[in-house]
Amino acid sequence: MLIQSGERMVSRIRKLVVLRTMTFAGLFLAFGALPVSAAALSESSESAAKAASAPQLFQPETTWPEGDDSAPAFTPDGKTVFFTHRDGTNISVMMATLHNGVWSKPRVAPFSGQWRDIEPAMAPDGSYLVFISNRPAAVGGAPLDGYFGGQTQPGRGGNIWRVDRRGDGWGEPVRLPDTVNNDTAIYSPAIAGDGSIYFNRPDPVTKKSHVYRAQAKGNDYETPVAVSISDGMRPGYDVAVAPDESFLVFSASRAPASTGHSMLFIAFRQNGAWSEPQALDPHLEGIEARLSPDLKTLYFETDDVAGAKTHGRIFKVPLQAYVPPHG
Repeated sequence: MLIQSGERMVSRIRKLVVLRTMTFAGLFLAFGALPVSAAALSESSESAAKAASAPQLFQPETTWPEGDDSAPAFTPDGKTVFFTHRDGTNISVMMATLHNGVWSKPRVAPFSGQWRDIEPAMAPDGSYLVFISNRPAAVGGAPLDGYFGGQTQPGRGGNIWRVDRRGDGWGEPVRLPDTVNNDTAIYSPAIAGDGSIYFNRPDPVTKKSHVYRAQAKGNDYETPVAVSISDGMRPGYDVAVAPDESFLVFSASRAPASTGHSMLFIAFRQNGAWSEPQALDPHLEGIEARLSPDLKTLYFETDDVAGAKTHGRIFKVPLQAYVPPHG
């Protein structure tokens, strides 16, 4: 969800070192002083583990054009990625392909380029993707107005559109039914394995971002239901959901996030209900979370400072290294 500072929440990486297993240091407390060699080994092992799990810039970002990138949506084979790219006032869905280990230069996706298209999300089977667009709901209409950052955003609204895979290409975008698109400020879609869709829109009372889920039903959807991870007072947005809906990752500007920043949280599906969200551990600040097709990697957007310029870039971490203990 592109919010604050024009359209994007300014975010930073803050890593809090939290040990979830008994390390050599823990053994010190239990059994007394360690030999120097063991203590050195402990420190070395911990440093290596931290380095291996620290956020890394998505490799092709080192050569991709300047601007802000977010929301990478991969095909199941991991060889094509769609993402949001913004350069100044221009914003669209871009795509790149992987050949012999090298990512191509991004190009505008065949279904994008005219409207304000953002936040692509891939169906787990790769048969279609959805994205947010301000394009008119009906031919000849005006671009949609939206709402985020605590105010109305003329021309920056959002409805969810679907585009199907057609052989080696993609079809024409089709707007999802009014059952889902019942507001002009719908953002950040995510698709479950059964086709159900998650998204966020302003709470009707507080206007804070609230996450909803619409159960797929044939070619339509049931009435969207508010998800308990946000409640109108504690905001939630930018959901990435596992295909079986066993867990989801999302962003929120709530404790323990610092004021004005978005932190990544995780919640688990237990006995038909969502657990209380927990901040990823160690903590990460960022937005626009996406999961790799194999669920091993978490992608998200955060600030990348290069010289005097700061851009929102795509970073990645090994998901398992950041999942807090859960029952």
